[in-house]
Amino acid sequence: MVGTYHLVTLGCPKNQVDSDKLAGTLVADGMQPVDGADQADLIVVNTCAFVDEARRESIDTVLALVDERREGARLVVTGCMAERYGDELAEALPEVDRVAGFGVPVTLGRKPVADEAPSFDLLNLPRPASDRPWAYVKVAEGCDRACGFCAIPTFRGPQRSRTMDEVLAEVDALDAREIVLVAQDLAAYGRDQGVGDKAIVPLVEAVAARVDRVRLLYLYPSELTDRLVDTVCATGVSYFDLSLQHVSPPLMRRMRRWGDGGRFLERIAAIRAREPEAAFRSNFIVGYPGETEEDHDALLEFVTEAQVDWCGFFSYSAEEGTYAADLDGVVDPALVAERLGELTEIQDRITADRRDALIGRTVEVLVDEPGVGRTHREAPEIDGVVSVPDDLPVGTFQSVTVTGALGPDLEAASDRAPGPMVGLVSR
Repeated sequence: MVGTYHLVTLGCPKNQVDSDKLAGTLVADGMQPVDGADQADLIVVNTCAFVDEARRESIDTVLALVDERREGARLVVTGCMAERYGDELAEALPEVDRVAGFGVPVTLGRKPVADEAPSFDLLNLPRPASDRPWAYVKVAEGCDRACGFCAIPTFRGPQRSRTMDEVLAEVDALDAREIVLVAQDLAAYGRDQGVGDKAIVPLVEAVAARVDRVRLLYLYPSELTDRLVDTVCATGVSYFDLSLQHVSPPLMRRMRRWGDGGRFLERIAAIRAREPEAAFRSNFIVGYPGETEEDHDALLEFVTEAQVDWCGFFSYSAEEGTYAADLDGVVDPALVAERLGELTEIQDRITADRRDALIGRTVEVLVDEPGVGRTHREAPEIDGVVSVPDDLPVGTFQSVTVTGALGPDLEAASDRAPGPMVGLVSR
């Protein structure tokens, strides 16, 4: 195959991994990437279908690319929306040349999705070396949990973990300074292979032996064992992305989730006692069916007390086929918006205060691109960044002093006089 392609990725880091593997396949077929859709022979949109807002963004993006593509270019829609709503999407978007579910080769052809079964597994497709100092690595696909609000198991399927050898081979090939491990239920890695919670720890240790930084995203709180906490802290990247979703016990039961605010606060406090420099991120759903003022007040109190570094709040989205889709107690959208505003205002202040507290401190950053770095406290593409001098070499670790903060972002000055690059990987 010859030609050019333009790949647009929507949604979470797990989708970015899928896109990287699709890109690797296209390049292996002889195609070359281009920056603009108007320059491409093939345009691929990797969609997200997690909530209604994400689906709207996916549709809007596809329609915008329809207008941008040049004459004769093909437009292919893949990813979660294609898998979940394949035939319906193809009918609703006749402008699209192809709707391709997971594992269906994305090519210039017009073969309909309905008569073609998946021919490969995205999990194990090869990827090109990372063009950035960091890279996501997906260690498992699917999920075995039955959270009331989540439709992921219905179209991603049950959890299936990769072998450690497969993961480590990909880590080596990426040649990155920082590896971010991702999965729908990361701490459950290996459980479907009969290994249980013993698998994630040796995996983290093995990756940490290969790269300078290893970071974990999406940890279910009940799986955060003392051993896993110790392992994360030992890597030097004490960053904990905890999937909490809410804190009110009655609402947590309706969500079919484990835990409550008290347990979460105890766990966070214990980790901070173990590692004072630990950073925390979480996400919460607002307006889940049956959420009362008491439930909301409990979440407000938790956010204020927990003082996590980063936090996202999302309005509940009723998903077809989920337990919550038919629950009573639907919360008025105006009230949901009001609650979102209250929570966001509190968290923005907390994040700003925690960033202000770093002013004057010396920190180590990985320089991601000219003028932009990250400490262990910031996950790529998700959290704030550290503005650093433009002359610090990309892909190196540098010691800088924080001189200012603006909301989630920091400004820093280099502690080194200009000289040889430091911290380069020995390969």
